[in-house]
Amino acid sequence: MRTSRRVLVSILALAASGSVSAEPYNTFDGDGFPACNDVAAVHNATSVDDIVSIVKDASAQGTPVRASGKGHMWYDTMCSDNPETIIVRTEFVNKIENLTLEEGAESGTVDIEAGVTFLQLAEYLHDNNASMGYTLVNWNITMAGAVAMGGHRSAIREDSMVAAGVQSLDIVNGNGDVVTIERDNSNDDWLAASTSLGLLGVIVRMKFKIYPDFKVFAKQETLDEDDVLNGDIYGLIAPYATANFWWWPYMKKFHWRYYDKVPLTLSTQEGFQNTFSITDAEANIAKATLESGKYLATSNMFFETTAFSLWSAPNFREKTTQDTITEWPIYGWNYDVLIGGLYPDQKPEWEHGLHGKTLELAFPVTMANDMLKRVRQAFDDEAKKGTIMTSTYRSGINIKFGKSYYDLLGQVTYNTSDGADWSKGAIMFDFPTFKPSVGDGERFNEDFYPRLAKTLIDEFPTRPHWTKNTRDVFANATKNLDPDHLARFKAVRQKFDPKGIFKSIVGEILGFYD
Repeated sequence: MRTSRRVLVSILALAASGSVSAEPYNTFDGDGFPACNDVAAVHNATSVDDIVSIVKDASAQGTPVRASGKGHMWYDTMCSDNPETIIVRTEFVNKIENLTLEEGAESGTVDIEAGVTFLQLAEYLHDNNASMGYTLVNWNITMAGAVAMGGHRSAIREDSMVAAGVQSLDIVNGNGDVVTIERDNSNDDWLAASTSLGLLGVIVRMKFKIYPDFKVFAKQETLDEDDVLNGDIYGLIAPYATANFWWWPYMKKFHWRYYDKVPLTLSTQEGFQNTFSITDAEANIAKATLESGKYLATSNMFFETTAFSLWSAPNFREKTTQDTITEWPIYGWNYDVLIGGLYPDQKPEWEHGLHGKTLELAFPVTMANDMLKRVRQAFDDEAKKGTIMTSTYRSGINIKFGKSYYDLLGQVTYNTSDGADWSKGAIMFDFPTFKPSVGDGERFNEDFYPRLAKTLIDEFPTRPHWTKNTRDVFANATKNLDPDHLARFKAVRQKFDPKGIFKSIVGEILGFYD
């Protein structure tokens, strides 16, 4: 470790002199998908003290620093464009300790370090008859990363922001000091740290709220598009602990999936959801179809029709036997059913060369019908020109929801200057699309996607997801954010990071370094 530290200090010194050769730091998609276009070094931190030392050294040299967990993002917005930037990877700083959940108590807490993933915590808690409730997202994300970037589950009835489970957090600020911030909605330090975008510093520890372990069911139904676009969307989602839609625009159908708690003794089934994993044969067929879909709309139509049929069946196995489950509803332990992970005999889709782009925007749920109708109009306008748009993702267009949660930069905050009613929660339009590797690498009808984003941002009080949008989307969407929230966040940012070493492209676009 001492040798590693000397090497890193040398790198920092070289960075300060401008003589370091830089290279990309990639997202989870790997080579060709940079989260940062140029970085000088990547340090795999092994402890909180290690992170503190790195930040202190960087602060003394004025070297830019960004923390990264699992790289769960899609575009080159994680860093600034300064090639002297160093990355502190937190994946190996992953202790879980101090679990407190008294028998008969409704809740307790556990302490987790920066690199703890949702899957790691879920397994640890399940082994101790506990759970994290509904404040959870995908298995390949660190908890701290999800909090920093405003990650959320799809739910209106229950708290869905991951930050809603945080009771306190420790941040290494721009001076290399560890600062503890307690949950306190009257304190702007907390309201900024709750969705910090990594601009205040490195989250190294969190005290997280936990609950007794419980089981849930999952059920899915198919709805005609008209029944959703002209229906009671809030009424379909709000009654359940968590629920979402998947939209199939070519089929003009929706899958409606919903989950809720059940008694522990209701079923012995232990369902486990497949999230992102795929067989070699499925990957080969999907890739061949989607690559040709760059040029042929008919290939994309075939893909959506096939994917719709496959997604109509349960994407679950019995965890104890690995047998496929063929009928709804599904029963099992909460994390296994709500999120799950990879099947042990399969790989995630990106390891098969299936990569994508995405767009995610949040809208007041009171505008849900109008927003979805506007997207349908955009699809129909393309069809009038002879261009048929489809979903090119295995589960369609993801329509998620979020319970209102107050902080400064979160997607579901409320009482904002736009005058919209966010108090009932938000609907998120999450539009993942296949990115071809053939030709120029652009998608079928590529210019449709930025046009759609601009239309939605210009016509609705929409807010961007902080890891799923391009620089252009952030630049256009900033006008919809509350100026007072931005000013208050900027003041906290200046206090925590006076030298601006944690700067990112997103922070620059939002005006936090003007």
